[in-house]
Amino acid sequence: MSGYTPELKELLKKVEASRPARVERARKNQHFPALTMEQRKEWLSKYHPDYKSEGRRAVKVGPNKGETFPDEVVNLLESRSRINPKNIDLSKIDYETDVLVIGAGGAGTAAALIAQENGLKVIVATKLRHGDSNTVMAEGGIQGADQEGDSPYYHFIDAMGGGHFSNQPDLVAALTNDAPLVLHWLESLGLMFDKYPDGRMLARHGGGTCRRRMHSAGDMTGAEIMRVVRDEARNRTEDIKVLEFSPAVELLLDTSASGGGRCAGAILYNLETKEYYIVRAKAVVMATGGFGRLHIQGFPTTNHYGATADGIVMAYRAGVKLKDLDSTQYHPTGAVYPEQNVGLLITEKVRGLGSQLINIDGEEFCFPLEPRDVESSCIIRECLDKGKGIMTPVGRVGVWLDSPMIEALHGEGTVRKELPAKYIQFKRYGIDISKEPMLVYPTLHYQNGGLMINANGETTVPGLYSAGEVTGGVHGRNRLMGNSLLDILVFGRRSGLNAAEYIKAGVKGSRGQGVKLTLEHVEKFEKELKAAGVKEPVIGPMILPEYTPDHVKARRWGQSA
Repeated sequence: MSGYTPELKELLKKVEASRPARVERARKNQHFPALTMEQRKEWLSKYHPDYKSEGRRAVKVGPNKGETFPDEVVNLLESRSRINPKNIDLSKIDYETDVLVIGAGGAGTAAALIAQENGLKVIVATKLRHGDSNTVMAEGGIQGADQEGDSPYYHFIDAMGGGHFSNQPDLVAALTNDAPLVLHWLESLGLMFDKYPDGRMLARHGGGTCRRRMHSAGDMTGAEIMRVVRDEARNRTEDIKVLEFSPAVELLLDTSASGGGRCAGAILYNLETKEYYIVRAKAVVMATGGFGRLHIQGFPTTNHYGATADGIVMAYRAGVKLKDLDSTQYHPTGAVYPEQNVGLLITEKVRGLGSQLINIDGEEFCFPLEPRDVESSCIIRECLDKGKGIMTPVGRVGVWLDSPMIEALHGEGTVRKELPAKYIQFKRYGIDISKEPMLVYPTLHYQNGGLMINANGETTVPGLYSAGEVTGGVHGRNRLMGNSLLDILVFGRRSGLNAAEYIKAGVKGSRGQGVKLTLEHVEKFEKELKAAGVKEPVIGPMILPEYTPDHVKARRWGQSA
């Protein structure tokens, strides 16, 4: 319960001194000017980690051979399998199902629900517990154009603009058109959205949006979404079987004459018994989430413990092409103090409520609702270039996020009402964010790219569908707030539906006749590694991250000039 040090408290006086004038300007909608398009391009190229040439190299094998990705990603793309295919008896089937869903976050659970509603049996295999995912880490809200004066058209333009128009348009159209349907679906499952007293949905702005379409459940929106979809899945145990602590380590392909290389299951590894299990399925949905625990460019992360890019590794070996995987989203506001909170997400909702980013001199230095990559670049520029960051006792650098402004603008008690989780997370360390600002710096938040899919969630491998953060193309090179929770549900539902349609259309060998399950693609991939001269490849998928001293860099994560 120590709170800020005397030195930091002294620096806070400049924030407090400038606050009355800043509040008055905010009440008059006199905001710090947004950057021009030319300034955005300049600042991104100079300060955003994606634009650094160091820490990247070309991948030597696979569908994206020759393309450049972060070293941490290439290490896993060029990894060798955890198993020796020759030691696996694929004639011994441990589980058989219609649809195998790999991953039990929001995307995987939504896929399972829709597949089950279409009359199919589903197995959901998850690395940790059902719901342990980035979904529950998401706080601020979910976008959906259901308000007066808004439409999927405006949502589409915002999403495309936020992604610098590098997004895959058919995926963005699916995302934005399905959004109102998803909001209605969540309410029908029992989700409690924030509303006005008369029952109307309460919607706010997010960074890069031209309309108020951010719907929330306090600052625990992701956890609330996961609660309702998980409960619904657990109420359908006759048709949806969940295998916890059982991550997939390789996909299985059917190379029979009728199978044609379709995805027909996976090998699971039981973390408790250390045994491998073979699951045969008529279709597979990959929903393993992102790669935050790779700590790209050494940044801390908001991601859950299991976010280690497993799905990308397995699908890449099976021949699925990757899209935009050189692009990483760094959330502008990750906590840098106290040390126990480092990397913790400070939801964009804080800035949506009126909080401003303030430097060591008590000055506002950027428009608070720029797109996330631009906002991150502004903070990095202020700290590392202009030298106006605030140093913590252990040498981290950050800027103030002036949360007490929320109380000044909206009344006493607003912070505890709108941001209950954040209030508690800081209060336990003696910081009352309704009275004192937070210290923040960009933190690795989201895997912008991933597996290439179409609007039906189909990958280039027949029978393999994908949804959520493991995919690429939906958000382009930068995701807007609230589109991730929407993404997992839109494409989770679409993957579940289209996997069901694929099966109903008639999968050859649907009862096992004539199916030839193989790991030939794994053997072929490892021969390519050897031919390409990849020496001492790491083992992949990683499954769980390493945090022993030998694996942790000595430098301060993500804060080197």
